[in-house]
Amino acid sequence: VQLQASGGGSVQTEDSLRLSCGASGLILNNVAVGWFRQAPGKEREGVSCIGSNGFTSYRDSVKGRFVVSRDVAKDTVYLQMNSLKPEDTAIYFCAAAGPGVCGFSRAMYHHWGQGTLVTVSS
Repeated sequence: VQLQASGGGSVQTEDSLRLSCGASGLILNNVAVGWFRQAPGKEREGVSCIGSNGFTSYRDSVKGRFVVSRDVAKDTVYLQMNSLKPEDTAIYFCAAAGPGVCGFSRAMYHHWGQGTLVTVSS
Protein backbone atom coordinates (compact mmCIF):
# COMPACT_ATOMS: atom_id res chain seq x y z
CA VAL A 1 0.00 0.00 0.00
CA GLN A 2 1.26 3.43 -0.90
CA LEU A 3 -0.32 6.79 -0.15
CA GLN A 4 0.72 9.98 -1.82
CA ALA A 5 -0.15 13.49 -0.74
CA SER A 6 0.30 16.24 -3.31
CA GLY A 7 -0.65 19.82 -3.93
CA GLY A 8 1.57 21.65 -1.48
CA GLY A 9 3.41 24.82 -2.34
CA SER A 10 4.47 28.27 -1.25
CA VAL A 11 1.69 30.81 -0.89
CA GLN A 12 0.89 34.10 0.80
CA THR A 13 -1.33 34.66 3.82
CA GLU A 14 -5.03 34.32 2.94
CA ASP A 15 -4.28 32.26 -0.17
CA SER A 16 -5.74 28.82 -0.79
CA LEU A 17 -4.36 25.41 -1.63
CA ARG A 18 -5.96 22.06 -2.28
CA LEU A 19 -4.13 18.96 -1.21
CA SER A 20 -4.89 15.57 -2.74
CA CYS A 21 -4.40 12.13 -1.31
CA GLY A 22 -4.29 9.11 -3.58
CA ALA A 23 -3.40 5.52 -2.94
CA SER A 24 -2.29 2.35 -4.64
CA GLY A 25 -3.05 -1.04 -3.20
CA LEU A 26 -5.91 0.36 -1.15
CA ILE A 27 -9.36 1.72 -1.93
CA LEU A 28 -9.58 5.00 -0.07
CA ASN A 29 -13.35 5.11 -0.50
CA ASN A 30 -13.62 2.22 1.93
CA VAL A 31 -11.53 3.59 4.77
CA ALA A 32 -11.13 6.56 7.04
CA VAL A 33 -8.52 9.05 5.87
CA GLY A 34 -6.77 11.57 8.03
CA TRP A 35 -4.75 14.66 7.27
CA PHE A 36 -1.91 15.44 9.64
CA ARG A 37 0.79 18.05 9.63
CA GLN A 38 4.16 18.52 11.20
CA ALA A 39 5.85 21.85 11.56
CA PRO A 40 9.60 22.12 12.20
CA GLY A 41 10.39 21.19 15.78
CA LYS A 42 6.80 20.25 16.58
CA GLU A 43 4.83 17.07 17.02
CA ARG A 44 2.74 15.73 14.19
CA GLU A 45 -0.86 16.79 14.72
CA GLY A 46 -4.19 15.87 13.26
CA VAL A 47 -5.74 18.51 11.04
CA SER A 48 -8.82 16.93 9.54
CA CYS A 49 -10.23 13.55 8.71
CA ILE A 50 -13.07 11.88 6.88
CA GLY A 51 -14.58 8.54 7.77
CA SER A 52 -15.68 5.91 5.30
CA ASN A 53 -19.23 6.93 6.21
CA GLY A 54 -18.60 10.58 5.41
CA PHE A 55 -18.09 11.70 9.00
CA THR A 56 -15.65 14.62 9.13
CA SER A 57 -13.66 16.23 11.88
CA TYR A 58 -11.37 19.26 12.14
CA ARG A 59 -8.96 20.63 14.67
CA ASP A 60 -10.22 23.89 16.15
CA SER A 61 -7.59 26.09 14.50
CA VAL A 62 -8.70 25.13 10.98
CA LYS A 63 -12.46 24.99 11.45
CA GLY A 64 -14.18 27.26 8.96
CA ARG A 65 -11.07 27.45 6.78
CA PHE A 66 -10.32 23.84 5.76
CA VAL A 67 -12.68 21.38 4.13
CA VAL A 68 -12.03 17.66 3.70
CA SER A 69 -13.88 15.79 0.98
CA ARG A 70 -13.84 12.73 -1.22
CA ASP A 71 -14.11 12.27 -4.94
CA VAL A 72 -15.56 8.78 -5.03
CA ALA A 73 -15.08 8.39 -8.78
CA LYS A 74 -11.39 9.20 -8.47
CA ASP A 75 -10.93 7.45 -5.12
CA THR A 76 -9.18 10.57 -3.90
CA VAL A 77 -9.43 12.59 -0.72
CA TYR A 78 -8.92 16.34 -0.79
CA LEU A 79 -8.11 18.95 1.79
CA GLN A 80 -9.19 22.39 0.64
CA MET A 81 -7.28 24.95 2.66
CA ASN A 82 -8.54 28.53 2.56
CA SER A 83 -7.44 31.68 4.33
CA LEU A 84 -4.05 30.16 5.00
CA LYS A 85 -1.94 31.55 7.81
CA PRO A 86 1.79 31.38 8.48
CA GLU A 87 1.07 29.01 11.36
CA ASP A 88 -0.33 26.52 8.83
CA THR A 89 3.18 26.06 7.47
CA ALA A 90 4.10 22.39 7.78
CA ILE A 91 4.55 19.15 5.94
CA TYR A 92 1.10 17.70 5.40
CA PHE A 93 0.55 13.95 5.42
CA CYS A 94 -2.42 11.84 4.55
CA ALA A 95 -2.97 8.54 6.29
CA ALA A 96 -5.40 5.66 5.95
CA ALA A 97 -7.11 3.77 8.73
CA GLY A 98 -9.75 1.05 8.59
CA PRO A 99 -13.43 1.38 7.75
CA GLY A 100 -15.56 3.57 9.94
CA VAL A 101 -15.25 6.89 11.61
CA CYS A 102 -12.00 8.81 11.75
CA GLY A 103 -10.06 10.51 14.50
CA PHE A 104 -6.81 12.22 15.30
CA SER A 105 -5.06 9.39 17.06
CA ARG A 106 -2.04 8.47 14.95
CA ALA A 107 -2.27 4.91 16.25
CA MET A 108 -5.45 4.24 14.27
CA TYR A 109 -3.76 4.92 10.95
CA HIS A 110 -1.94 2.01 9.34
CA HIS A 111 -0.65 3.60 6.17
CA TRP A 112 1.07 6.95 5.72
CA GLY A 113 2.13 8.96 2.72
CA GLN A 114 5.40 10.88 2.47
CA GLY A 115 3.89 14.31 2.82
CA THR A 116 3.73 17.53 0.89
CA LEU A 117 5.18 20.83 2.07
CA VAL A 118 2.96 23.85 2.60
CA THR A 119 4.67 27.17 3.24
CA VAL A 120 2.62 30.26 4.03
CA SER A 121 4.38 33.60 4.03
CA SER A 122 3.11 36.75 5.69
